[in-house]
Amino acid sequence: MAGGRIDCCELGGNKSLGSVRTEQIKRTAKELIKRFPERFSNNFEDNKHTVTALTQGATTKVRNQIAGYITRICAEAQVVSSVDESAEESKEEEAEPA
Repeated sequence: MAGGRIDCCELGGNKSLGSVRTEQIKRTAKELIKRFPERFSNNFEDNKHTVTALTQGATTKVRNQIAGYITRICAEAQVVSSVDESAEESKEEEAEPA
């Protein structure tokens, strides 16, 4: 790792064609979310630029795969939090006397 950036080769891969695995994409994406959670959202274009800034040595295809996976994780987290909020609101409405 150089200067806070994640080197895709540093995470167990190498630079030869065909060496990137789905597991590496997921591992890199989870590591980026863990280190920089405030920098990602459910917007793919924004995530793509953020991944470019935070990684080095990633091809366009790998960058897009990482950004897409991060976008999916963020969107799922947003759906879960909105479901939790609506469940809490319905419990509060049931608890209020009529």
